[in-house]
Amino acid sequence: MPSTAPRTSDFGPVPPALTVAVLGPGGVGGLLAALLSRAGCRVICIAGEATAGALRHDGIRVHSAQFGDFTATVEADTVLREPVDLCLVTVKQTALDAALVRTPPHLLDGGVVLPLLNGIEHVSTLRAHYGAERVMPGVIRVESTRTAPGIIEHGSPFLEIDLAATASPEAVARVAALLDAAGATTRVVGDESAVLWGKLAFLAPFALLTTRYRLPIGAIRSERREELTALVAETSAVIRAVGGPGDAAQVLSRYDAFPAGSKSSMLRDAEAGRPLELDAIGGALLRAAEQLGIQVPLMTRLVSELKGD
Repeated sequence: MPSTAPRTSDFGPVPPALTVAVLGPGGVGGLLAALLSRAGCRVICIAGEATAGALRHDGIRVHSAQFGDFTATVEADTVLREPVDLCLVTVKQTALDAALVRTPPHLLDGGVVLPLLNGIEHVSTLRAHYGAERVMPGVIRVESTRTAPGIIEHGSPFLEIDLAATASPEAVARVAALLDAAGATTRVVGDESAVLWGKLAFLAPFALLTTRYRLPIGAIRSERREELTALVAETSAVIRAVGGPGDAAQVLSRYDAFPAGSKSSMLRDAEAGRPLELDAIGGALLRAAEQLGIQVPLMTRLVSELKGD
């Protein structure tokens, strides 16, 4: 049974007995589901039948240098069947439309939907499905992989979440406190564009280059440094033009601090033969660049090559 002992975070006390649904318990969703369960929440994972069955039987097993190795008990089903306080949407962009039928909007009345997907354009899809007032955009920075149903390898020495303060202050503080208490370094950022475009500034060069050359970030920054610098410059120019944080030097310094063996989720998808989130990441930037009249020749070439054009 989850603990009902009072918990606190940098955002204040965390209410006990919250019920959280996790739509898509893969590398990101599975890690968060396990951490939230360990922190005392009731967690319901929504997934396909095979994954749901594995989670019901064995729970979620996490291997993490940051959080240790542990197993968390969760509930699991193929559809959400009861109201929840919070629904984390952590499926891949390529699977979003099919996944949404698993979480009926009326079960989120009074709750919050927190999408932690890559890209920008999914937010409008979620608002159309759940209602604009329920969706609190956010981003996550982590390297975490599902190696099998219910088995999570957390490789990065960090787990960071930024939330856009689009909901009521009380709702934002409640979600932030919950995530913070579970172990995620959580920030509340007032500007939705800053949250979403800020992640893309870092993610797009990382994803496009590691996937195009099938190399981890350490090899990219040493063997493909010129391309990395040029792609960061192109990406930052687009993001500054849309009003986001486009500090190229800061992005490059973060790459230099990354563990050399780190791979983007897009590269891991490519290695496993799964569909790529190429349109959500590279496509979104190309559409913005075209609309703004910004030339991005390297980004254009990389996206074209990854598409196989």
